[in-house]
Amino acid sequence: MSTTEQRAPELQWPENYPRTPAEEREPYPGDLAPTRKESFQSVVDELERWGATDVRISTASTHYKDRPNIPHQHDKPDDVGVVARFRREDEPADAGYAIACDRWETQRENARAIALYAKRKRLAEKCGVTTADSEFDTARLPPGDEDDAVVVAGGRVETPPPHEVLGVAPDAPDPVVKGAFRELVKEAHGDQGGSDEYEVSELKRARDALLDA
Repeated sequence: MSTTEQRAPELQWPENYPRTPAEEREPYPGDLAPTRKESFQSVVDELERWGATDVRISTASTHYKDRPNIPHQHDKPDDVGVVARFRREDEPADAGYAIACDRWETQRENARAIALYAKRKRLAEKCGVTTADSEFDTARLPPGDEDDAVVVAGGRVETPPPHEVLGVAPDAPDPVVKGAFRELVKEAHGDQGGSDEYEVSELKRARDALLDA
């Protein structure tokens, strides 16, 4: 084993949080431009942009010692789940949060899904879009020992409503919708030096849904 790697731990999946059975996992519905390394790094980057601190990614793979949030590129564990644990700058030190995903067939896909989830929620908050509950609250872990923590609600990466995908208000006028779409497509095409076709297709669906409303 290389001196830059750590021994593979068990995936620290939040207790009592539902798992996706292996036979029900699906291939990510689109081409993935980011590499495995870039997909995991994007989780950290997007969560930090969302106001998270102390981001720690857990998988069933060996992680590099000098890059503890990046699993070894050649590891292909049976358990492909990915858990991102983090804190917030404006919360007590013992207030922990987690977002977990095991819906897709590979770690790379699940990591990318978490990053996109965090990105869209950040954009929604930036544009003043609110939902019934705080998205941070849905990912909150009870204070105390995080090894025994339970995700209260949420955490699964689901497709948000069209206005949240574009980061606009539900009743945004057409020019605002079109402008947000153009900016996000531009960002998607520039992400990690390539384009995420799945993200672009979702942006198009969201734009069309809002323009047809």
